[in-house]
Parts: sequence; C-alpha cells; structure tokens
Amino acid sequence: MNVALYARVSTKDKGQDTENQLQQLRAWCKKNKHMVVSEYVDKESGRKSDRTEFKKLFVDARKGQFDLVLFWSLDRFSREGVRPTLSYLQQLDDCTVAFRSHTEQYIDSAGMFKDAIISILATLANQEAVRQSERVRAGLERAKGTGKVLGRKPVTQAQKAHIVELRKRKFSMRAIAKETGLSVGAVGKYCGK
Repeated sequence: MNVALYARVSTKDKGQDTENQLQQLRAWCKKNKHMVVSEYVDKESGRKSDRTEFKKLFVDARKGQFDLVLFWSLDRFSREGVRPTLSYLQQLDDCTVAFRSHTEQYIDSAGMFKDAIISILATLANQEAVRQSERVRAGLERAKGTGKVLGRKPVTQAQKAHIVELRKRKFSMRAIAKETGLSVGAVGKYCGK
C-alpha cells in the first residue's frame, strides 16, 4: 500500500519537532510493509485549513498518488472542530484514500469498522453544530436581555438623502458605498438601481 504521512506541530509548540511523529509513522509503515510515497509536514496551527502541506495533501489525494494517509493523532491532522475534520476525512474517502491515526487505532477507515467510524464522526459533527447553534442563540438572548440592539444600524434620513444626491452626481454605487460607509446592497436600496 502506498502511504502519505502527515505531521504537524504548531509554531507555538516550542521545542516540538515533527520528526518525533514521522519516525514512528515510518516505523509503522515499515513494519506493515507499506511504501511511504509522500511526507507532508506543517509547522502551523491546526485550527486553520490553509496550511500549505495540508492543502497539497488533498491535491495529491485527488490525483491518486497514495492509498492511505497516516497521521500521528487526529488533533495533529486538524484542530478545526469535528465538522471540518469530518469533511476532510470524507474528502479523502471520496478520493478512495483511507486514513488512519497512529495513536488512536479506532480512527482507521482501512479497517472493517470504516462505516461505523465515519457514522460516529458524523454524529459528533452534528452534535457540535447543535451545541454551537444553542450557544449562539443563548448569547443573542443574553445580549437582548441587557438591552443591546442587534443587527445593523438603520440608515438615517440624512444618509438616504446623501446617497440620492451622490447618485444624481453620477457616482457609482460602489463609490457611494465607500463615501457613506454603507454596503453596496444598502446603497442600492436607495439608488433605485
């Protein structure tokens, strides 16, 4: 089996080195008679998706350059939360690329419990979305309870008149938006498009 290794440390992890992860990942491949065809190493936070090597891994997965992605642990692969992480794992699955966590043997889509693992992760992702929605709702209710006005400030009569005047002077909607500090959409409401 052709294997791609993914290792990551955060730039904030002083003194940590991806080589600690890579040595054990390589040893696992050697023991299981798998060929390491690529190594992707990031020294960036796992909380963002635009990691250089992480993105390259998915480009190469779509090209069919390997059969399995092996990472040290799920938090080394991604720390963006359950839903984005599940999305990445499903992208690999869509490319017929398996994934495996070296330290968490239950996260292994190459095994017979592949569908169960993906179902569990999908359920966790859904629960995370529900909890996040509940937290947002609770925060909005608390803000309303303290008298905070939510949403954008309404456009004043003076702003409306200024928009109409600028439009008569042949200003573009974008220029009017920049001049008034409003969105192009808000300006469009009062320009008659």
